[in-house]
Amino acid sequence: MASDDKDIPGIIAPPPLIFAVPGVAAALFNVVYPVRVLPQPIALTFGLGLTVAGIAFEVWAMPKFRQAQTSVIPYKPTTAIIESGPFAVTRNPIYLGMALLYAGITLIVNTIWPLLLLPFILIVMQRGVIEREERYLERKFGDQYLSYKSRVRRWI
Repeated sequence: MASDDKDIPGIIAPPPLIFAVPGVAAALFNVVYPVRVLPQPIALTFGLGLTVAGIAFEVWAMPKFRQAQTSVIPYKPTTAIIESGPFAVTRNPIYLGMALLYAGITLIVNTIWPLLLLPFILIVMQRGVIEREERYLERKFGDQYLSYKSRVRRWI
């Protein structure tokens, strides 16, 4: 294996897929067994708020990758630690955005099944993606990443 092949975190699956597969399965389950979460106006209000917040984190984070000249794609080598913008608030603003978006859409649709799967999704993200990325970044950037990690929380 070439050394470039090792310069990746080795995550278990693309993060959007980790959110999408259980979300779609839960939506299909909801067709057979629909269960509402909240009264519709309340669910819609909170759902829209979470959806907007999730999109905002992702939109705020994406240009930071371009500015740092590093890839947002976890199957490509990371060339820089991003510490500004949303990365000053959370080490994983895109994953936080995905979680907020998932929860928001779930509330807009107003079904409980995807919400019941969210803890499982977050555990898979934590163990199969985030912890692997953190080990990779510690190996690659050493003290620079450890310093950043000590200042900024993983989620929020």
